[in-house]
This record gives sequence, structure tokens and C-alpha cells, in this order.
Amino acid sequence: MGLLKKTTGLVGMAVAPNPHHTLGSLYGKILRTLQKMPESSVYRKYTEQIVKERAAVLKQTKDTYEIETKINCGQAEELIIQAENELNLARKMLIWKPWEPLVAKPPKTQWDWPPTKA
Repeated sequence: MGLLKKTTGLVGMAVAPNPHHTLGSLYGKILRTLQKMPESSVYRKYTEQIVKERAAVLKQTKDTYEIETKINCGQAEELIIQAENELNLARKMLIWKPWEPLVAKPPKTQWDWPPTKA
């Protein structure tokens, strides 16, 4: 284990008491949620890839500073917030089912820019 972290240096963000365990738990929950989506889902494919890479870093090291350095997306506390947000989004995606076909066809001019009047 590394040095004991006293502060994040970010206003309003407390130091996580056990970031390694918290991140591992969150990554596991995200992966289980993604397993409920079709394998062809683009969201599942790329989110699963990122989460598995981060989980592998977690398994390789116990040192929080080294985890932060290897993942390179902020401090452990920020990684926890990112993982919580991703878990919330993954659960919402299960409800929204964006992989299913549209209920109605979109208008032909939906993506035209600038919009013109015909």
C-alpha cells in the first residue's frame, strides 16, 4: 500500500476510504448490467471494453496512486463518480432499449442543416 491520502484537493470531494473495493464493486455491477443487453449493442460493446480494461488495472495493483496513473482519468474519487454515473446510465439504457428498431420512421429532413422551408 502507498501513502495515506489526506485530501483530494477538490472542493467538496472527500477522500474515499477504500477506493479499490468500491471501484471493483461498481465495475462488477456495470458488467452484470451490460450482460443483460444484446451482444450487438454498440453501447454494451464499447462500455464493456473500457470497464474490463479498468477492472484489469484494479486486479494488477492495490496501490491507489498507481491505479489513478494507469487509468489516467482522474483521482480514485473521480473514478468512483464516473463508475456510479456509468452504472446509472447502463440501467437506464436497459429501460430505453436503444438497440431496438424505431417505432416510427424519422422524417427525411431530420438531419438536414440548416433547416430549410420547402
